[in-house]
Amino acid sequence: MVCKTLFFPRSYDMAVVGAITSVIGTGYSIIQGQNQKRQQDKQLAMQRDANENAKKTAKAEADRADMEYNKANRQTADVSAITDESKLMGKGGAAGTMLTGNMGVDPNELNLGGGSTLLG
Repeated sequence: MVCKTLFFPRSYDMAVVGAITSVIGTGYSIIQGQNQKRQQDKQLAMQRDANENAKKTAKAEADRADMEYNKANRQTADVSAITDESKLMGKGGAAGTMLTGNMGVDPNELNLGGGSTLLG
């Protein structure tokens, strides 16, 4: 009898061992899934950081290229056109403006009806 219980497990012993094995296997699978999720989240965060850094670098490079282009292609004012009296639209030469000229506004041009008072 002693020999029988040592070498031949009973049927409920095998069921208990099977249940324990399946619980351990399920727990291990859950732990592995959590570890994989954690690793995936970590890699996703690293990818987001890399994308953000790439955007910042690309913007900085574009700004630097714009500054270099602007530096290479500086435009200067055409001083000779500004000082040339024949190209000015206003009266009075180089000192005049398009509105009044260098003499200011003629008071006689301000009278609407020809009278000397505001009421005509």
